Amino acid sequence: MDLKGKVALVTGGASGLGRALSLRLLAQGAQVAVLDKNGQAIEELAEQAPEIHIMRCDVANELAVTAAMEALMTRFEALHICVNCAGVALPAPVLSAEGPLSLARYRYSIEVNLIGTFNVLRLAAEQMAKNSPDEGGECGVIINTASVAAFDGQVGHAAYSASKGGVVAMTLPLARDLAPYGVRVMAVAPGPFETPMMENLPAGVREPLVEMIQHPKRYGQPEEFSRLCEHIIENSYLNGEVIRLDAGLRLHAQTLPAR
Repeated sequence: MDLKGKVALVTGGASGLGRALSLRLLAQGAQVAVLDKNGQAIEELAEQAPEIHIMRCDVANELAVTAAMEALMTRFEALHICVNCAGVALPAPVLSAEGPLSLARYRYSIEVNLIGTFNVLRLAAEQMAKNSPDEGGECGVIINTASVAAFDGQVGHAAYSASKGGVVAMTLPLARDLAPYGVRVMAVAPGPFETPMMENLPAGVREPLVEMIQHPKRYGQPEEFSRLCEHIIENSYLNGEVIRLDAGLRLHAQTLPAR
């Protein structure tokens, strides 16, 4: 799909991976809308790129996302691209000295990372199906953000891995469901990236993660995620697949503090 003139929706698009992608899509000629609930990040993005249509929204809230989608369609009248970057990471062991993991904490990870992703994409797919197919028969592209934790989650990752594993598992059935409508579905599973979430980790956690990476031995840059998403959008033969973006990282069971 050619990006120029297309309408793209990015959730979690005001910070981290989503912010880098929102700015890249805008630079490539797309019309960009963002869903986010981080007030400070929203203000900073609005100041940097006033052309981006930003809506404050909790992706796990059905009514809020429905209203946001209606507002998007009123403004742009079409939707061609949806990239789900909104997510949370709340690592905690299932059992500790304080007792079992809070069910509310587990549920929150699932609601934002998995249900929130599905909540947005189902409504996005509905609008994409109304588009006239391009010369290749394509009406839309959906990209969901998983994580390497879906495949080799560490200690304390039960909730996070479950939520991201769900994103991975639904990729192929979503692609099959939406193929008759000319809509492709892909997922990207990033490793550690230089985002606000990761930058706040202490050095004793960050450094051992770098040692697990093969090459290059560094955290990924948000621009590298955005370039991959751009390629997925433009390469119409990519469908129903999950791409790891991790420089060969395989997580050990536990991140031990660096000595």
